[in-house]
Amino acid sequence: MESMRLSSVSGLLVLTLMAPMMMPVSGRMGLQRCWFPAVYNFGDSNSDTGACNAALSEIPSPYGQTFFKQPSGRASDGRLIIDFIAESLGLPYLSAYLDSVGTNFRHGANFATGGSCIQAACGYSPFNLAKQVSQFIHFKARTSALYNQLSLNRKIPPHKIDLPRPGDFSKAIYTLDIGHNDLAYGYLVHRAEGKILASIPEIVNQFSQAVNLLYKEGAMVFWIHNMDPIGCLPFSVMLYQPKAHNLDQNGCVKPQNEMAKEFNRQLKDKVSQLRTQLPSAAFTYVDVYSAKYALISDTKNQGFVDPLSFCCGSYGSHGHHVDCGKRINGTVYGGSCSNPSRHISWDGIHFTEAANSWVAKRILNGFFSDPPVAIEEACHQS
Repeated sequence: MESMRLSSVSGLLVLTLMAPMMMPVSGRMGLQRCWFPAVYNFGDSNSDTGACNAALSEIPSPYGQTFFKQPSGRASDGRLIIDFIAESLGLPYLSAYLDSVGTNFRHGANFATGGSCIQAACGYSPFNLAKQVSQFIHFKARTSALYNQLSLNRKIPPHKIDLPRPGDFSKAIYTLDIGHNDLAYGYLVHRAEGKILASIPEIVNQFSQAVNLLYKEGAMVFWIHNMDPIGCLPFSVMLYQPKAHNLDQNGCVKPQNEMAKEFNRQLKDKVSQLRTQLPSAAFTYVDVYSAKYALISDTKNQGFVDPLSFCCGSYGSHGHHVDCGKRINGTVYGGSCSNPSRHISWDGIHFTEAANSWVAKRILNGFFSDPPVAIEEACHQS
């Protein structure tokens, strides 16, 4: 989580106009395949595709080296889970809302920003979840007006306009992956764990408020990721300075993982309440925690090295930690390892593309979801 090291590369988390259209294709559980013309994403650096890079802090090489062959605004060596979501739905990768160059919003937009929290007063980024939703509301109003204006100009065919079709907002899938920095910030400022725990209900309430605002804007389908096992991040282990009794069998910091699990318990309860309050909407709660912990617990059999090591950056004999892509006094460089695909952690905080791909394959098919539906079936109400 970027709030654990504010000077580092920024970055440490899917209603009632009309139902999403469905294609007559049978899904894994006999459900019809949904047709989502767009994805709208909200979150932190786990799903930021360029906002932090455009607005707050450059994400330098060797970030992006594996897939994009250059920095892509993502806090990884390649694709993120949100990129694999877009691929699975047959859609292009999402442009960041805050990026003004080379963007195309025809099939959605990404409001996630590295360092963001659900709460307002924490983290590195000023773009907390409420602000991201506010940006979406502004985006929806402005693009709808502009699309309608341009459509009246017969010199510009509607299919050539790189803006979302106004009718697609109610058919899109809305993905949320955020909350990691809310807990990480508490550890950063050495807040007592009891106080961090006491803050969770309000954090989850603010998450619910954001969902309700999206619903009022016509969002119908939500794909919601829970919190990662934050105690298994290499940086968590290094900065927490744990004693042996605070580590689990995989070397993860137990108190931090227990905190994440409590957040997830309350988040899942809140999603259940939202299903009752908003019966026209479809909610899928995705247990990313269990998927990632399953990988961390079985690294060797899955072809990865020690999950507490990381590929890019350094921490060791020179007496300093060097962030990925950074130098100290112009000499020590936080470069990349030779084979990122063997590592789970890219930079001590974020996953490599290989690890993101492993997790995406296991969450997008519905195995870790409640209800247990694949993402292409997520428009069905539970």
